[in-house]
Amino acid sequence: MGKGGQDYGKSENIGSKSVKDGDSFAPWARDVKECEEKYGVSRDLGLSSDEVERRRKIHGWNELEKHEGPSIWRLILDQFNDTLVRILLCAAVVSFVLAWYDGSEHGETGITAFVEPLVIFLILIVNAFVGVWQENNAEKALEALKEIQSETASVIRDGKKIPNLPAKELVPGDIVELRVGDKVPADMRVLALISSTLRVEQGSLTGESEAVSKTVKSVLEDSDIQGKKCMVFAGTTVVNGNCICLVTHIGMNTELGKVHSQIQEASESEDDTPLKKKLNEFGEVLTAIIGVICALVWIINVKYFLTWEYVDGWPKNFKFSFEKCTYYFEIAVALAVAAIPEGLPAVITTCLALGTRKMAQKNALVRKLPSVETLGCTTVICSDKTGTLTTNQMAVAKLVAMGPRAATIRTFNVDGTTYDPADGGIENWPAGSMDVNLQMIAKIAAICNDAGVEKSGHHYVASGMPTEAALKVMVEKMGLPNGLQHVSSSSDDVLRCCQAWANSEIRIATLEFDRDRKSMGVIVSSSSGKKSLLVKGAVENLLERSSFVQLLDGSVVELDQSTRCTILESLQEMSTGALRCLGFAYKEDLPEFATYDGDEEHPAHQLLLNPSNYSSIESKLIFVGLAGLRDPPRKEVPKAIVDCRAAGIRVMVITGDNKNTAEAICREIGVFGLDEDISSRSLTGKEFMDHSDKKGHLRKTGGLLFSRAEPRHKQEIVRLLKEDGEVVAMTGDGVNDAPALKLADIGIAMGIAGTEVAKEASDMVLADDNFSTIVAAVSEGRAIYNNMKAFIRYMISSNIGEVASIFLTAALGIPEGLIPVQLLWVNLVTDGPPATALGFNPPDKDIMKKPPRKSDDSLINAWILFRYLVIGLYVGLATVGIFIIWYTHGSFFGIDLSQDGHSLVSYSQLANWGQCRSWEGFSASPFTAGSRVFRFDEDPCDYFETGKVKAMTLSLSVLVAIEMFNSLNALSEDGSLLTMPPWVNPWLLLAMSVSFGLHFLILYVPFLAQVFGIVPLSLSEWLLVLLVAFPVILIDEVLKFIGRCTSGLQKPARIAKAKGE
Repeated sequence: MGKGGQDYGKSENIGSKSVKDGDSFAPWARDVKECEEKYGVSRDLGLSSDEVERRRKIHGWNELEKHEGPSIWRLILDQFNDTLVRILLCAAVVSFVLAWYDGSEHGETGITAFVEPLVIFLILIVNAFVGVWQENNAEKALEALKEIQSETASVIRDGKKIPNLPAKELVPGDIVELRVGDKVPADMRVLALISSTLRVEQGSLTGESEAVSKTVKSVLEDSDIQGKKCMVFAGTTVVNGNCICLVTHIGMNTELGKVHSQIQEASESEDDTPLKKKLNEFGEVLTAIIGVICALVWIINVKYFLTWEYVDGWPKNFKFSFEKCTYYFEIAVALAVAAIPEGLPAVITTCLALGTRKMAQKNALVRKLPSVETLGCTTVICSDKTGTLTTNQMAVAKLVAMGPRAATIRTFNVDGTTYDPADGGIENWPAGSMDVNLQMIAKIAAICNDAGVEKSGHHYVASGMPTEAALKVMVEKMGLPNGLQHVSSSSDDVLRCCQAWANSEIRIATLEFDRDRKSMGVIVSSSSGKKSLLVKGAVENLLERSSFVQLLDGSVVELDQSTRCTILESLQEMSTGALRCLGFAYKEDLPEFATYDGDEEHPAHQLLLNPSNYSSIESKLIFVGLAGLRDPPRKEVPKAIVDCRAAGIRVMVITGDNKNTAEAICREIGVFGLDEDISSRSLTGKEFMDHSDKKGHLRKTGGLLFSRAEPRHKQEIVRLLKEDGEVVAMTGDGVNDAPALKLADIGIAMGIAGTEVAKEASDMVLADDNFSTIVAAVSEGRAIYNNMKAFIRYMISSNIGEVASIFLTAALGIPEGLIPVQLLWVNLVTDGPPATALGFNPPDKDIMKKPPRKSDDSLINAWILFRYLVIGLYVGLATVGIFIIWYTHGSFFGIDLSQDGHSLVSYSQLANWGQCRSWEGFSASPFTAGSRVFRFDEDPCDYFETGKVKAMTLSLSVLVAIEMFNSLNALSEDGSLLTMPPWVNPWLLLAMSVSFGLHFLILYVPFLAQVFGIVPLSLSEWLLVLLVAFPVILIDEVLKFIGRCTSGLQKPARIAKAKGE
């Protein structure tokens, strides 16, 4: 693994110069000669082979570091950091030891003795496997980043050009030649332009919406990344021109390398989701509760396994019963199993998976399941502008043409936000009767243009400069004048109007754009052989070189001061609205080119070879109009911003684009009001980093804008928001967004325009790149969370009941009514379907009118806890009660229980069953259960151990029935079943049927009945089960009614208090 330049800037020796610690050299702030001297290289000769090897030893290879992730064993061990998992692990170990001990003592060697520990171990293994799979699958962003790097470079070494040198072999000081289409292999200082201009597409790294012109001139040392006009950066692409560059930074020291480090840093600081934190806190509380209950059980029952006598006032002659001690160990295991909702992880995963399917139907593709739940409590959306709030496709918004008289203009608004010519039209357009002035604008925009637009699937994509592509789309919306209809190409052509203009006038020469004159021109020849010059470029520059202006009817008049001022006023108005303006002009008097046809031998061809002649050729122009372009906002965004505001979600825009453009877009989409003073709400990234109270600024209500933001600025904003307790969703599409996407609670990448790096760093991908999809996803996330809360509470309340049952059993001293393997079955299988079905509860109608829940909101408040304690106490009483009823009553509420022939005992005998062998004359009658007959001739006391099988079955069946009825209670937190009947969620009724079916399966299949230690029940026994279970609905209805009454009383009090304040 190469060092990737990790020592660069610490102690490097470049040529004859040495850079010590703290002496940082900024090549963008030094002139070309100074840079060459600093790096000890000549642009003509390059580095020598020996010097390359020497520098590689210092700087390493030009590649990104490969961070070793945690080992598979580390990941497996991490899965056991959870408190609940540790409790289960202890329970499994104790259960296994006890099963082995009982087997060796009583000769029981069958698998049934080990069912319980094996099931617990299986749960732990599956849980660990799922956790490891999820974590091992998460780190792909860094790999995607490497794919952005260039593979080869054209380098000058030892005075010779090496055309395809592997880019990883570059070192600081190498001389590299870049051409159109090349991917930049390292961060480099531009030494010389071979072409007149050089443009680089660096939006994915910086967030800029247009390709950037590069220069050899130095800039200020403290310039931000967008301001370093003399630098080209690794991973960006040359879209126009070619140049000679000097490699200054390689590997991890490039801007791309810094993004790599930031992604790695962000991935190491990933937090648990709000729900996971709540469940972890719950686990810690549960541990304490289990510990207290186990201690109470042992204190209550210590007399059964530890006895002593008092001699002279001191306890002596201690007697310890190991058998009884292990029995209470088993009760401790049962308590642990009962208290932990083992099925909860599976139900949560199932619910989240179902949620991802719903979201996918709404074009939100979830990559990490927990993000579904996190979306529900999002409080801040930090959105990138370019490609997220806007289309990332340049479009003409205004067209200004000349009027019928001098100093008059006509303005046309152009609709549409994409490269689709059918997307919008031109308002008040004279369709079919274009005047001469408009025809000339269309001709210049179509012919003085090197871009193209093609249809790719359902989208239209541009090739070449986005601004030029937008002009061609405008020409299509303008249509064709009548005289050109017959020249046009087929109607299937996306740019048929542009093609028609191109056919009418043939290009014979191009005057390339350069940064001095800021224009591009083409010389065209008509069918009659007449030559003319068509020019487009910066409006101010064209006006300086224009002497005339063309009016509406095609007449040409002198460009006077009044007309010039009118055009400049229109330009100022459009520029204030963040439109990028291009002017159009032409010239018909070209005596030097009258006979020129592109022949290189023609004298005029020599004029074209020297770009310094272009300004004189483009003089005495006839100005015809101008167009205002922009990267337009998506149509759906304004409504999505309004929905976010209604839902209590703040929207912050963080972009690498310039301040004026970003402010105009933010006003248009509703982040800011049209006339709002935003001087304190709109900062550049640098201004924010220098702010004295960063957190105070971020706490401001309403929208905020950060422009010219670098990756580190975005990360800092996300980090501070998270520190302040906000749940942050970050959207973006570029490489520069990846670190913040990784750091945010939920990173959202664009599916169409997004880079692979952004997608791999994200938690969710928008298939349609539509900001409004986020709002729909948040709504779905809130609904899913509410439903998850319902089934988590349902499962926890069920577990409280199981704990109460075991505690009462131990406290009363009666035989054990529920064994751990039965509790595991209930928690894992029987409770699973209803809990999952609760995930299908219909969402509240006003779900997006409520403020987001706080990430520290408790799952269970004091009133809900009280309710579930009451329900849990009833579950304990019902399960223990039916156990006692079977032993002590021949009938109950008219239901005959004596049909099986079992013996009845008193409650006192049942509570002291451990002393059975000291009872004189005790006997127990045989009884039938299904096809089995239980006899106790040899040991009547076995009636309380083997003979408790029917009573245990009744207890288990009551537990299952109560939990099914309790799932109906969970349909609504406070609503009665009369207002929200069971059929509002038909899936729940189906799930209850499945759970009862599974319970019947283990009751009536002999092998399964033997495994779970139960027997079949008769019809009268089932009636008793339902009679004992049903009151749970009535009890919760009363509690819900009390809850509604108290909340109804509290609401007016809160309103009165608010009015008083």
